[in-house]
Amino acid sequence: MTNTEQRRFCGVLMHPTSLEGRHGIGDLGPKAYAFVDSLKKADVRMWQILPLGPTGYGNSPYASRSTFAGNELLLSLSLLAKEGYLSNEQVDSPPPFPKDRVDYSLVEAWKMPLLKIAAGNFLDQGDQKDEFSDFCDRNQFWLDDYALFMILYEHYNDARWFSVWKKEDGVYSKDTVARLQKKHPRKIAIWKALQFFFELQWQDLKRYANGHEVSIVGDIPIFVAADSVDTWSNISLFKTDESFHYSGVSGVPPDFFCATGQLWGNPLYDWEVMKQDNYQWWMQRMKAQLHQCDILRIDHFRGFESYWEVPYGHKTAEHGSWVKAPGSDFFKQVKKQLGELPIFAEDLGFMTPEVERLRDENNFPGMRICQFGFTRDVADFPNPYDLFLPHNYPSNCVAYTGTHDNNTVRGWFEELENKDKEMVMTYLGCHQKEVVWAMIRCIMASHAQHVIFPMQDLLDLDAKARMNTPSTCGSHNWSWRMEQEHECDASLAKLEKLITIYGRNGKLADEKELGHLLAQTGRPC
Repeated sequence: MTNTEQRRFCGVLMHPTSLEGRHGIGDLGPKAYAFVDSLKKADVRMWQILPLGPTGYGNSPYASRSTFAGNELLLSLSLLAKEGYLSNEQVDSPPPFPKDRVDYSLVEAWKMPLLKIAAGNFLDQGDQKDEFSDFCDRNQFWLDDYALFMILYEHYNDARWFSVWKKEDGVYSKDTVARLQKKHPRKIAIWKALQFFFELQWQDLKRYANGHEVSIVGDIPIFVAADSVDTWSNISLFKTDESFHYSGVSGVPPDFFCATGQLWGNPLYDWEVMKQDNYQWWMQRMKAQLHQCDILRIDHFRGFESYWEVPYGHKTAEHGSWVKAPGSDFFKQVKKQLGELPIFAEDLGFMTPEVERLRDENNFPGMRICQFGFTRDVADFPNPYDLFLPHNYPSNCVAYTGTHDNNTVRGWFEELENKDKEMVMTYLGCHQKEVVWAMIRCIMASHAQHVIFPMQDLLDLDAKARMNTPSTCGSHNWSWRMEQEHECDASLAKLEKLITIYGRNGKLADEKELGHLLAQTGRPC
């Protein structure tokens, strides 16, 4: 029996920073709209992005200076010039940026002064005064503190409020806020105007995508950065000692891949304190994220059931312990206050029956990464029961070739030993040159309701195009950019054929059309 009641979807993973453009970094301007057009033409129904917040040291979207704010570097100078806030001369003379990578230091040095000029011109011209005022009022709960934080960050040239800033600024209080507001009214208005620009540009792009039947899949890191406005202005929500210094930080325990574990260093929530007001900070966060996107991927979902706590000051994650989180109670409050939410659960890594139960009782699709399925558990061949192999995917999951943390499929394959390459080619039924698209086809044919592919894999790029290498910090991370738009269109056209074959255009199958197609192939209906 053929299930014609379930819609099947295909998506593409690419952060806006990776888009083409002359200004050193992908942005929310014309190239983003052209990318949506390409997705629509190929019948791709989902555009997955990484977190949109302003990045801190290391440029990781998962270590943002604010969980609520938008990354100012994503703003389109071309659109601001079109609105009259910058001149064409100002935006048409960028320095010689690299085309294949984002040089964040160079981009920030050139672009931020122009953005502030545009914000100043906007304020002086008094355009959209009512809309701007309304935006500031609706977002006051985070926007006021963010503007102050960024002023102090620039003053100290460092966001580590807990160790670098003077105590009078590092200790958040009503007096601190009042003093800064009185001293820096113009600078505060500038930072608020930049966030207003982001709201307008992103929501315009999102409406355009939705109007073209493309849903935005957003991403929310479970933890926030230590050097963020979120911790500075809400320190009581995090685990601290008597001096309000972090008492524990996040990570994952030692495993096969890393003998000392991974020390992420994010401060940990004091869930008992959060529970007292029914997790209001988290509810605001979830609501804000779903204003930006249509579906929300929760990174490190298992942290809602239990998390690995490492005492502050340790250099590795070896000496941590598992600590229970509110899990079921938290998501009951989410459902009660916000309703049923479209959530993908990143359930990779060490999963327990408790984590799986939390995922399943909320009906959140988990993730499957095809690369993970090729382990030599059974005599030089993958375990046929491995949950990461496409023939074992359940319907309620999101299947990927890899994510932003994986090597590209081509890069991964090229690093395998010859006997493992043979194993992969045997399973996929292909030659070496066809491995990437054979894996894509295999995932497309699986039962997974949602499949999403990194653009680097659709372009069949090698390890040089990898987005991130976990536990490393360098200019190679988070910097990849797509150079050739026509190559993107060619790859999406190739994907479109598979979308048609495997019915992944998001539409319910028509019984008569399905019967006609099956009859053409000689297969029984």
